[in-house]
Amino acid sequence: VLIHFLMATENKVPKLNNQGPAGDAITDDINPDIIEKIDEVQNLIDQVNEEASEEILKVEQKFNKQRQPLFDQRTEIIKNVPNFWLRTFINHPQLGGVISEQDEQILEHLTGLEVQEYEDIKSGYKIIFHFSKNQWFKNTSLVKEFRITENGEPNSNEVEIQWFPNMDITKKKTKPSNSKRIMGDLDSESFFSWFSNSLATMGDEFGEVIKDDIWPNPLQFFLAGDEDLDGEEFDEGEDEDGLEGD
Repeated sequence: VLIHFLMATENKVPKLNNQGPAGDAITDDINPDIIEKIDEVQNLIDQVNEEASEEILKVEQKFNKQRQPLFDQRTEIIKNVPNFWLRTFINHPQLGGVISEQDEQILEHLTGLEVQEYEDIKSGYKIIFHFSKNQWFKNTSLVKEFRITENGEPNSNEVEIQWFPNMDITKKKTKPSNSKRIMGDLDSESFFSWFSNSLATMGDEFGEVIKDDIWPNPLQFFLAGDEDLDGEEFDEGEDEDGLEGD
């Protein structure tokens, strides 16, 4: 959200000319002084927006530095919880719909997750996945990086996964572990296809979900499964009571 706001203040809409779509004048019946006054006020609004974006950036940078030690502390504690990130991803309403059974097996080796925003914030961020030794690939960490170019265009790059022979699940048809496919038509795609950029159209959405939704408070999604289970047990109890009453 912050990045979008900052980009919006930098990419101003060009001033309108006095011609319509067909070249016809569109201000013939309007006092030009009024248009000029509107334009003057709009310029003042733009100046305020620019100042606001600079101040917001300073505040966000300040609190990012204050949050980082807490993120580090949380990361160390999470290491003591088996399959914390796997369960968090599966319980997320969007990511859970794109994780296959094979993805789950690999994500059982996911020991840590980091989201690092660049110091100026608006230029981008990177997501780092830490893995224990496993039978699928050599990498101990996988990195996906998102940047905003000088032209304001989004760009991404990633670390290549060093798959062991015949273990590349992105080349195999996968079976979703969750029947809900929310983030696009990914029936034959693996979550790890994201790292090969074959899911280029979904790349930004995946990244934003992890950065803006999961990373700030992963515990809420980790515990979501327990809440759903409690609700199911409650419903079953209601059904039993209903049957007894009949």
